[in-house]
Amino acid sequence: MKIIVPMAGRGSRLRPHTLTVPKPLIPIAGKPIVHRLVEDIAKVLDEKVDEIAFIIGEDFGEKVETDLKNIAKALGAKGTIYYQDKPLGTGHAIMCAKDSLEGPAVIAYADTLFKADFTLDKEADGVIWVKQVKNPSAYGVVQLNEKNQIVDLVEKPEEFVSDLAVIGIYYFKDVAVLKNELQGVLDNNIIRGGEYQINDGIEAMKRKGMIFVPGKVDEWMDCGNKNVTVETNTRMLNFLQEDGEKLIADDLKMENSEIIEPCYIGENVVLKNAKIGPNVSVGNGCKISDSTIEDSLIQTFAEVTNAKLKNAMIGNFAKFNGEFTEISIGDYSVLE
Repeated sequence: MKIIVPMAGRGSRLRPHTLTVPKPLIPIAGKPIVHRLVEDIAKVLDEKVDEIAFIIGEDFGEKVETDLKNIAKALGAKGTIYYQDKPLGTGHAIMCAKDSLEGPAVIAYADTLFKADFTLDKEADGVIWVKQVKNPSAYGVVQLNEKNQIVDLVEKPEEFVSDLAVIGIYYFKDVAVLKNELQGVLDNNIIRGGEYQINDGIEAMKRKGMIFVPGKVDEWMDCGNKNVTVETNTRMLNFLQEDGEKLIADDLKMENSEIIEPCYIGENVVLKNAKIGPNVSVGNGCKISDSTIEDSLIQTFAEVTNAKLKNAMIGNFAKFNGEFTEISIGDYSVLE
């Protein structure tokens, strides 16, 4: 089994945090988004993942590539790096990894997280993960027949078709079939909205009689901008607490401080005269003093003093000293 992860976009809506780190490597509850994504997919598949192929931008750098390969290694899989040099859509991104497009595979876009508990139907030619939503006109949705098979994919329907939104995760019994159909999309220059789309490859497979079924998730969490990323961090902390996962490092140093769970506290963190939580993630090496923080996400080696923060997101190695509240400052920023 393979997992293919297109992630070449920088994530402009999450700037300034994505100016130095691609969005899929932003930590949620102490672990990068893409790491949590592939872990959760592996759990649903319930079988060994042999390879994880990451499609990234050419300018992401050597450290990002090393981090991604280590994520794959942690799951016992080979990590492979491919490059998408131009933002030409989902279909084009997938084809950048065409050398890995053989056998059973999951394709997952690395900007959302999910929770699911179902048995994957491996007899179907493909599975498209979906989530029931209240406003289907804002999403791509699937239409089902009486056999619970997907008969149509409709992008942002103006009239009601279905309330099952596509979340961007797909299973293919043989992804080489999708590769062949997407090659036809590229060769025939089939472009929608200025991009080559995965849906055109899937529709071509369906026209040849291949069966797609829905895989329904219980939770779908977005990481598109600062506010929803902080909200996703809160939801993930609550899920992890319910699962009994250890969230606070043993080497935490506290002086006259309080933690209101759920919170994630990384290694080598120092708290002095601080009240942290609920729903706060603090990365490795942070120092927080004379501060009250709730519903926020603080990355690694940040220094926060004299702060009263809520719905805040602070980048790696940033320094903040002040009384502002709904802030969003990126890596190495200084507010003193």
